[in-house]
Amino acid sequence: MNNTIFDDVFRTMIEKMPYLAVPLINEVFHTSYSEDVKITQLRNEHQQEDGEIITDSCLLIGKKMYHIECQSTDDTTMVIRMIEYDFAIGIEHAEKQGRRYRIEFQKSCVLFLRSSGNTPDHLEADVVFSDGNTYIYSIPTIKMADYTKDSIFEKKLLMLLPFYIMRYEKKGHDFNNNPELFQTLLNEYEEIRVNLEKELTETGKSELYTDLTELIVKIADYIFREEDEVRKGLGDIMGGKVLELESERLKAEEQAVECASERAKAIWEDFLILTTVRFRQRLIQKFMWIKQNFWTIRIE
Repeated sequence: MNNTIFDDVFRTMIEKMPYLAVPLINEVFHTSYSEDVKITQLRNEHQQEDGEIITDSCLLIGKKMYHIECQSTDDTTMVIRMIEYDFAIGIEHAEKQGRRYRIEFQKSCVLFLRSSGNTPDHLEADVVFSDGNTYIYSIPTIKMADYTKDSIFEKKLLMLLPFYIMRYEKKGHDFNNNPELFQTLLNEYEEIRVNLEKELTETGKSELYTDLTELIVKIADYIFREEDEVRKGLGDIMGGKVLELESERLKAEEQAVECASERAKAIWEDFLILTTVRFRQRLIQKFMWIKQNFWTIRIE
């Protein structure tokens, strides 16, 4: 299986920042999990007799399993692949109940990074069993094109931000030839940067800000790989701020170390002064006592 940069970025977020998937799950399945809900990452490699199936994600929240696939383009065969994935996951987690097995399908959805007017809101297939009963297999889809930057922040769907640039992937040449249009793009990403910084750094999640920004730049670099000026402009806005924040962090750490060192030095000097003063006072007190009792000591 050949992974694309989109697969890599999506799986990076799932594996290293799984809590970003919670608002997405809430959006798609109409749940109301809190941001700090416990998430267990289940294995995404499922062995079958004819080979290995690798899914993009499989998460456990409470007793519910969630399976999200990231698809860069609309694919009419995706529903067949999803049935295959879901059966593999269901069988792997099947529960034995006496001589029977209970195979429960997880809640699944597909994130389409690119879509068209023909991309459905649900992928569906009729599954006909040998007894003639028909089950409609249906899973929801998420289309990046449906979300503006404002709705992404409003719904806290930060996991979608790295892919937001894809709505402009056919305008790279236009950006090079139209400075005003290019500036509009830069202004939009400056707004994204500011909102993201406010959303994360003010809540103590500066590391997540840095990681997400790097992924945003990574996708943008790929989308505009033949447009040097566009890549540079976006990189200066997003990537430049990352470097600035990193330098600010290092500078703050150095200042903290210097401050602590100076404080420790001051405390030590105070201690020495205090110790010297007390020693002198005790020495004087001892001398005065000896002076006052000198004759008494001699007579005794």
